[in-house]
Amino acid sequence: MPTLTDTFLKKLDPPAKGRRIVFDDHRDAPRGFGARITAAGTVTFILRYNASGRDRLMTVGEWPKPWSLKAARKQADDFRKQVDTGTDILEERRADRQEPTVSDVLSRYYKAHVDKLKSGPAMRATLERYLVPALGKTKLKAVRRREVIAMVEELAQTKPRQAALLLTYTKGLFAWAEDREIIEANPAATIRPRKVSKSMTSKSRSRVLSEQEIKDFWVHDAPLHKMTDLALRLVLVTGQRPGEVAGMTWEEVDGNVWTIPASRRGKTDTAHTVPLTATALEILEQAKEEAARLARRRKRAGGFVFEARPETPITTAALGRAVGRYADALGNQDKEGGRWTPHDLRRTCRTGLAALKVSETVAEATIGHTRKGIVGVYDLHSYDSEKRNAMEAWERRLLQIIEGNKPDNVVPISRGARHD
Repeated sequence: MPTLTDTFLKKLDPPAKGRRIVFDDHRDAPRGFGARITAAGTVTFILRYNASGRDRLMTVGEWPKPWSLKAARKQADDFRKQVDTGTDILEERRADRQEPTVSDVLSRYYKAHVDKLKSGPAMRATLERYLVPALGKTKLKAVRRREVIAMVEELAQTKPRQAALLLTYTKGLFAWAEDREIIEANPAATIRPRKVSKSMTSKSRSRVLSEQEIKDFWVHDAPLHKMTDLALRLVLVTGQRPGEVAGMTWEEVDGNVWTIPASRRGKTDTAHTVPLTATALEILEQAKEEAARLARRRKRAGGFVFEARPETPITTAALGRAVGRYADALGNQDKEGGRWTPHDLRRTCRTGLAALKVSETVAEATIGHTRKGIVGVYDLHSYDSEKRNAMEAWERRLLQIIEGNKPDNVVPISRGARHD
């Protein structure tokens, strides 16, 4: 058995075909270390070992680059020590190649869980935009807590809200994988948003419109699209979520009652009935007239009340952009809590109901909050008449704010809205 040297390797004759292996007799060479030369003359360092009665031949690296003889001996010695403690290195490598990456598991997670959720598209978009580029090619089992923190921390510097969502969605992925024993433990389980960045901690908004802001909004002359203007008004009048108002369809309206189906309720799985007051019905009539006008120009119309385009409802994002773009014209003051948003119109309604001494139970039922705990299990009363009384009381209060104490002299709801 020769002692391998660089000179020996340079003079090593390649076989006519196949390969030839020469083992190293150097005092620093671990047992089974040698060099393999192919018919093409390529020299590669190898280590032969036995695992569970099976003969193994593993590659260390090619000579002379990137592996020198000295470096290859040292690496082979490290491998030998692992083998001598019972590790089958080649088997571990094979198993590692078969381990799924983050992207592999994400595909399964989407199909099994995310795509069934109402928030699925948003979750998928966030994970694809931020998690996949950062960790997508990493084996799921290899992801460490520090890597998740680094990914989220970087995003939090510019987009703290997105970073908080990314952390939530990433935790969900790993929790799902842990439940299915794809991984043994969730590396993100103990990560707290505030520990990553204080900016990621959500703050509860308390912004409501003042009486002057309500009046300014109602009589504004901002060049809002007519459908945008009407949708915002309906949020204030009914206190329903902007997204539920934006996606409202004519099929959901039956006389003076609007039923929001469970499929459109973002935070609950039950339908919700909304009593429509005279003001709310007038808003819907205005929307119907505007839809008819647009249909004549567009040659077709869909079933949505507030259509941005044929068969396409206005979006909550569009409502938010409009409120921001025309803040001054809407009388939207930049006070503590910032300028008001479409959701703040809903909060203003809820606050107004409390000011009118409407009971908490009825007020919560009116704006569509579900009752929690044991009360929600046993109190199944619909509160339909109570909700209508509450809505009518809020309507009277709104009109008084808009026209002082002259509710009979109502400002037309179409003022300020433009035709497009």
